[in-house]
Amino acid sequence: MNKRITLLGGGSWGTALSKLLSENGHNITVWLRDEAQVRELTEKRVNEKYLPKVKIPENIVFTSNINEAVKEAEILLLVTPTQMVRGVLKQIKDEYKDGKIIMNASKGIERGTMKLVSGIVKEETKNSTFAVLSGPSHAEEVGLSMPTAITIACEDKDVAEELQDIFMSSYFRVYTNEDVIGAELGGALKNIIALGAGISDGIGYGDNAKAALMNRGIVEIARLGIAMGADVHTFYGLTGIGDLIVTCTSKHSRNWNAGYLIGQGLTKDEAIKKIGMVVEGIPTTYAAYELSDKLNVDMPIVDAMYDVLENNADVKETVNKLMLRDKKEEKL
Repeated sequence: MNKRITLLGGGSWGTALSKLLSENGHNITVWLRDEAQVRELTEKRVNEKYLPKVKIPENIVFTSNINEAVKEAEILLLVTPTQMVRGVLKQIKDEYKDGKIIMNASKGIERGTMKLVSGIVKEETKNSTFAVLSGPSHAEEVGLSMPTAITIACEDKDVAEELQDIFMSSYFRVYTNEDVIGAELGGALKNIIALGAGISDGIGYGDNAKAALMNRGIVEIARLGIAMGADVHTFYGLTGIGDLIVTCTSKHSRNWNAGYLIGQGLTKDEAIKKIGMVVEGIPTTYAAYELSDKLNVDMPIVDAMYDVLENNADVKETVNKLMLRDKKEEKL
């Protein structure tokens, strides 16, 4: 079942997934905007900026010509930051994207429109079948063939199972789910909570504080998910609690790292600059804040994170405000 797959984006996650898919016997093309990076990856077969320990298979093709990259592809795999997805899709000729399987492996919500990637793809393509790859999966570990379990969500069960076969390997276990919205929301919103977890660690708070933040964080994620039509059970799985755990507790996590730097006293812009990669949790915080307001969903942690990022609110005072809110029962 050899497939022609094009990855749109060649950062750490794109590199790790291209290696996995190549090892599984598929014809892989990776599109990148930067021609110099294309030459470097083609010649050196190592992504020194993002995954310096991972050897890239010789049969992976790199190109900066997006329409040539996708022309013959059966599956398009989006691995660009969420805020860039719409712009990338607009560059592709209609005949090269319409009617194809388009799979998203990035995590976020588009600012301004408050759209999930499924909504962006629906607006920018015709008759395509959308799927999302999400779950606890650091690129650094997948690239080194470390055991990982993940979920592919698609409303078309047959397509979900086809993609499951394409991605499954001895170190990459794939489950299927039909709840696309739930899978997307879990992957996007956990980055906000991870920022908060990093801030908590940066301040010097302990495990109790982080456990409370993670638990109440998944409650907020589920609240918004229910309001948007997701299945609450999705948030108990790999794309919900699973992804939340790994992102809030690992130093591989750029969102945790950014939060840690903010907790240490850096501004969000200083933290982003020091991380040197896209920190999806920051634009997602703004989008989630607007979305929760629009849908009238109570999300105090998201509100607090927005206040810290947008208004440079004192982080310790913000925690005090969260702790001293009105009493309530432990319910969704």
